[in-house]
Amino acid sequence: MSATNTGVPLTERDLTKGPEDCPVREVLDRVGDKWSVLVIVMLGQRTHRYSELHRAIDGISQRMLTLTLRALVRDGLVERTAHASVPPRVDYTLTRLGHTLLEPLTALDRWANDHRDDVRAARERHDRENG
Repeated sequence: MSATNTGVPLTERDLTKGPEDCPVREVLDRVGDKWSVLVIVMLGQRTHRYSELHRAIDGISQRMLTLTLRALVRDGLVERTAHASVPPRVDYTLTRLGHTLLEPLTALDRWANDHRDDVRAARERHDRENG
């Protein structure tokens, strides 16, 4: 099977779409990056403040967290609420749409944990044989 063949039959409508019109690619571009997944999973637990997210997500820069949150808000997955207080406070929570992502992301997480050793072993075999 080629890298572009997923084994999923294409409809005639799918064949006429350009890459920019592919709904799977469009969604995966957003939720497929590691920062978005981590933010969505964290917000699936409860509402968080920006500073809580930044402290809890190891390795994310302030700039990357800001860009990720803006994109998730734009896509309707996260809601941003600014409170007029001193000091200013901003809360982030999943929207109803964002909550619908938790089940597939949890399933992916479960699969990754269940098969991590299998994938590592396959990589090692491949590297030995093709080294």
